[in-house]
Amino acid sequence: MKNAMIYVLGIIGIAVLGTFALSMTTRAGYESAEYKTIEADGSFEVREYPDLMLVATDSKMDSQGRDGSFMRLFQYISGANEDEQKIAMTTPVFMEGEIGKSDVSMGFVMPKEVAAKGAPNPKRDGVKLRERQGGRFAVIRFSGQLDSKRARKKEAELRAWMESRSLEGADSAEAAGYDPPFTPAALRRNEILIRLKDATIRTANNAFETVGETA
Repeated sequence: MKNAMIYVLGIIGIAVLGTFALSMTTRAGYESAEYKTIEADGSFEVREYPDLMLVATDSKMDSQGRDGSFMRLFQYISGANEDEQKIAMTTPVFMEGEIGKSDVSMGFVMPKEVAAKGAPNPKRDGVKLRERQGGRFAVIRFSGQLDSKRARKKEAELRAWMESRSLEGADSAEAAGYDPPFTPAALRRNEILIRLKDATIRTANNAFETVGETA
């Protein structure tokens, strides 16, 4: 009986490690939106983002894309655009809007090369290209399911941290998810971002630039 239990626990352990490795490999295979880390404090950061080009559509935050929004965007990058161009998937998927509300805008980041050349216009109604203006953001990173309740909780934690740093932010926040739907909640990378109003933020001595960070 003892040997059987050890065997079962071993199988479970291998499965967990395999799932973790698959999640990390899948995430690492995508181009990720660039940003510069200005300050890091555990799960909190201040980042500077460049302007980004998004293809976006309306969504319900708690639907996790199951309301058809994810598929509308996926169809666009799969060739449902005026040039019938296939475009690589990137991370993160941004969800912009008022976190406490259900209605948000879900957006895929266009790869740098595609954005530089000019992304093709969508064919489908309800899908549009738009710019996400760059700037400095306060960010909190966390795992688990990304839904309205958890997002509001993490936004409150982020705003408390911002207050401790005397950082003033916008009234609204946005969310970002880095993993495909099959990723177990405990292994997911999620973030809440709040745009900072004050551009005169001190730069930490250990500031560094990360390109497509996915860990």
